[in-house]
Amino acid sequence: MITVIQIRIKVYLLENISVEQIPKKIAEFLDYGLSQDSYFAKFHEENKFKQYSVDWLYPFESDKVYKKDRIYTLTIRTIDRKLAEYFAGHVVNVYTKSIKGITAEVRVVPQKHIDLLYSVTPIILKCEKGYWKDSLTPDQYEERLKVNLLKKWKQFCGEKLPEDFEMFTGIEFLNKCPIAVEFKGKGKDIRLLGDKLCLHIAENENAQKLAYLAIGTGVGELNARSAGFCNYRWL
Repeated sequence: MITVIQIRIKVYLLENISVEQIPKKIAEFLDYGLSQDSYFAKFHEENKFKQYSVDWLYPFESDKVYKKDRIYTLTIRTIDRKLAEYFAGHVVNVYTKSIKGITAEVRVVPQKHIDLLYSVTPIILKCEKGYWKDSLTPDQYEERLKVNLLKKWKQFCGEKLPEDFEMFTGIEFLNKCPIAVEFKGKGKDIRLLGDKLCLHIAENENAQKLAYLAIGTGVGELNARSAGFCNYRWL
């Protein structure tokens, strides 16, 4: 049984940040916070699913520039209780040259029947040729999203779910063109293409388990880098 925990951190901006720079600046803030503890510094460096997802700052600025000296909300969700406690109790007190944490509010997202998930930040799948449409068919893309969630479930729960079930009853693309997102990489920044999706969830038990997981971990890849953060609608 998993529990999705949401942490909303009020942050104060120490400089203007363009929307294109937001994923990188958020990553710097959270990475710095994790680096202050030996356990979480090691956790951050491990090559595995981090089991948390991060939204961009709220409220969104219409001119696409987040303003110095203003307060915004950074929402993090995770299925790792120890990590949630660290974000709320310690990361909230750190600051970088761009972002300073102020306060944190924690709540549990209840598990109810999920009708759909919709991505607030672009969903990323890394493929050999870059953007998924250059490598995968729509059916293969849908399967990759499902397999990614199955792997996250197995890593965290130690249980392998069967793969022969319907996960999505429909997928809607909410953008007309791919969305380019800049991420903080090792050595240099990278730009990847993603999509905002509305995912209609099947009613079977395994689909519902993975949909609830996705609320905490995000959909697709680079969730700890602000990709694939999803909101939800209960039935």
